Amino acid sequence: MWDPVWESVFRNQVWGQYPGEEQIRFIARNFYRVPDRSSIRILEVGCGPGANIWYLAREGFSFVGIDGSETAIAQTRERLDREFPDWQKRGELRVGDIESLPYSDATFDAVMDVEAVYCNDFATSIRIYDEMARVVKPGGGKLFSRTFTANSWGAGTGEQAGMNCWYPTEGPLSGKGFARFTALDDIPNLIRNFTILSIERMSWTSEARSQKVSEWIIVGEKP
Repeated sequence: MWDPVWESVFRNQVWGQYPGEEQIRFIARNFYRVPDRSSIRILEVGCGPGANIWYLAREGFSFVGIDGSETAIAQTRERLDREFPDWQKRGELRVGDIESLPYSDATFDAVMDVEAVYCNDFATSIRIYDEMARVVKPGGGKLFSRTFTANSWGAGTGEQAGMNCWYPTEGPLSGKGFARFTALDDIPNLIRNFTILSIERMSWTSEARSQKVSEWIIVGEKP
């Protein structure tokens, strides 16, 4: 469910240039010890303007970034061209639909969602996570998902659009279209084709500590 509001967001908002510590920790724990990092192929769905893709390129992994926004993919490509001129030898960028991934089964060693799947309703999100499970390798392929919790700032504001879904008028998602906020009990149903390895909560305050932004950090494994 691609929301065209994100084209405007990517065109007009300066985005983070570097990955979060949680994404770095996930990659480091699982793949830093592999002798040939280029043999590890990682997919990020909804890669946006490419902070995580830049990091994967810098660290020597093979990677694919897919996003519905032509602007975001163009921004990612421009940065990679500038900093890693040979990136296409082990990387790929694609404008596409994350609900129907254009890759064969068992293609990737890991799949990542960094605040992308939440832009879809519950049923669509299940299909996206199912697709992520399809394209990751069985017997140990990894999932990383970072998504807003059901009590994060912005939930319950603006127009309601379904179960735990809103067009928020407050918080970091204000003006960014549709948003689904995830309850803890939702997670096993959302990522039903992965074994959950860990679920952690990351929170911080804003507006002089009067508001709290809260996210789940979910790590899974394909049986």
